[in-house]
Order: sequence, then C-alpha cells, then structure tokens
Amino acid sequence: MNSHDESPTPAGELALQTMAMPADTNASGDIFGGWLVSQMDMACSVVAAKVAKGRIATVSIEKMSFMVPVKVGAVVTCYCTVASIGKSSMEISVEVWASYPSRDVTHKVTEGTFIFVAIDNTGRTRAI
Repeated sequence: MNSHDESPTPAGELALQTMAMPADTNASGDIFGGWLVSQMDMACSVVAAKVAKGRIATVSIEKMSFMVPVKVGAVVTCYCTVASIGKSSMEISVEVWASYPSRDVTHKVTEGTFIFVAIDNTGRTRAI
C-alpha cells in the first residue's frame, strides 16, 4: 500500500473472510487481538498449504502491527502474499481489512508475516 494513496487497497489474494462476533470481544467491545491473530494464521495456512502441496506448520509470527481496533459486526478479510519460498519453509505476508457495510467504511486494521514449514505425515520437515 502506498502511504500517499488516497484510496488504499489490499495487497495479495483473498484467503479468508469472516464476521467479528460478540463472543470475540473484550469488555470495551473491541475484538481481541488474539482472535485476529488466529484468523491471520488460518488465512496464511490456506496459502502455505497450496504452496507446499500438503501439510504445513506455523513456525513463527513476525512483524505484527495493530493499527486500529475492530468492532463487533465488522467483516474481517485477510489478504495474503507469498513473500519468499525456501527449501522447506515459506514466508507469507498478510493484511487484514475490516469493513462496516452499514457505514460504508473499510480500512486496514493489522498486518503481519507468518513463517511456515512443510511437513510430512510423521511431522518431520520436508522439501516443498
């Protein structure tokens, strides 16, 4: 996203879309950061499994940034980009956008980088 862009748009492919529900909030009505991280991990896992053509495991999360809170009722959308592929691991970047259809508002709420490794059926690292 260009910081000078008047109407920023998501980068990457649509990997997951869901709605933020009341059960996922803190006492102030904001969605828990942990819930957002789990959505991001699921979205990145979809992309990583395609790249690996099989089973994968999350190894680490890097460069997390929360920009604005997400409110109940927001449509939360994760967009992923394959940043790099190694022999058995890959780095997936994810942007999370929240839209509020009743208010015609959409904005980027968080981003991060997730590292995955391809694993075989016994749980051992394998080549991609």
